[in-house]
Amino acid sequence: MSHIPESLFAKRPWTALGVVSVGTFMSTLDGTIVNVALPSIASGYGASLPYAQWIISAYLLIICCLLPLFGRLGDTRGKRPVYRLGFLIFGASSTLCGFAWSMETLIAARVLQGIGAAMLMANGSGIIVLAFPGAGRGRAFGVMGSVVALGSLTGPALGGVLLDVFGWRSIFFVNIPVALAGAVCVHAFLPREERVMKAGFDLAGLFLFAAGITTLLMALSHGRDWPSWALTAGVLGALSVLILFLQVERRARFPMVDLGLLSHKPFLTGNVVSFICFVAMFANAILMPFYLNDVKGISPMLMGAILAVLPLVMAVISPFSGYLSERLSQPGLAGLGLWITAAGLANQGFLGADAPLWRAALGQGLLGLGVGVFISPNNNSILSSVPAAKSGLAGSILALTRNVGMVTGIAVATGIFETARISAMAGIASPTPEQITAGFLSGFRCALFTGVAFAFLGGALSFYRRRYRTP
Repeated sequence: MSHIPESLFAKRPWTALGVVSVGTFMSTLDGTIVNVALPSIASGYGASLPYAQWIISAYLLIICCLLPLFGRLGDTRGKRPVYRLGFLIFGASSTLCGFAWSMETLIAARVLQGIGAAMLMANGSGIIVLAFPGAGRGRAFGVMGSVVALGSLTGPALGGVLLDVFGWRSIFFVNIPVALAGAVCVHAFLPREERVMKAGFDLAGLFLFAAGITTLLMALSHGRDWPSWALTAGVLGALSVLILFLQVERRARFPMVDLGLLSHKPFLTGNVVSFICFVAMFANAILMPFYLNDVKGISPMLMGAILAVLPLVMAVISPFSGYLSERLSQPGLAGLGLWITAAGLANQGFLGADAPLWRAALGQGLLGLGVGVFISPNNNSILSSVPAAKSGLAGSILALTRNVGMVTGIAVATGIFETARISAMAGIASPTPEQITAGFLSGFRCALFTGVAFAFLGGALSFYRRRYRTP
């Protein structure tokens, strides 16, 4: 693998890691706080789960569409200005989210927030790759795993308190000081001059990718309406657009996605496994808050405490996992993590109305253990397999894969949940509370066990890819 030894980030690697950690902490904090608040927001606006999930899906979808663009922009114009602008846009859009007067304006503000998050996600991993060109990269990604866990841990706990005391709008205002602090840190501590490659942009590819992925994910999110000619046409149309996108990329002078990277098997399989992991995880992420709120009827503060078990365990495990990824088989560690994740999802799928809360907390702990074991080795294996000159693009593809997995997981889980719930409630004109709960649990179990299947498949694929050697 080739490196860029003259990178200015490498002269102060831990400072660069600290700045990237601020952006990572803020984005994970925002994600977990919104998950906790989703039942309250839906109730406040009188919105159904399929509609309310667009508060999360719209945010993730715009990130998916723009990650390759901002990864390329960081490689060609410098990661420092893109990263700083990401903080400023994220802070401004968080203010708009807090003042949203309708579900539609909240979703629109979340789209703007996703633009800022895409700038941060597309360049954070690339900065780390350039700052840590040697063996310390595994430890750096282990630290980042802990930062992700810390943000995820703070989100549910802080979100529960803010919801109880100030209401759901306060969960967006808490991002503002973090975003401003991040922009100041970028300005003060990241190097002002950076070697960049000069290249143009593939705007046609960007448009085709955004159109194809948006259409596909919107169709998947309406899985409860299958079979439907409109949805079938939507899926087929989306796949056609994505195939056209690949054809355009092959001929583009400055392609949005370097298909040469995707032809490299360690890079490709690592991203596929990452996609599968987040599809599996987000069945739990989107539905567990509704289970705790609607079925168990617990307070937002207690809900936050239970959801915080996952990132708490992840925070403890991630540094060890990053350290081990420098010494043991990275695909093997990632596969083990996914099979532990499958066990955690299976535990959650078996939860019923009378299940004790410690069972839900145990499942969250298993999920935290699995994800903590998985992320650092998998990220290290992916980003160590590409030239450092393409670190921004590789990092943006990794972040893109992760976010497409999240959006797909939400869409698939919501569609399966609604299909199974409606099927269980068919023929019941005036359902009792017990029947409503039974319908919810029917959909909940189907969605969670779909996640189990994905996680088990991803683990098997990760063990299989040990045959590919990383250069």
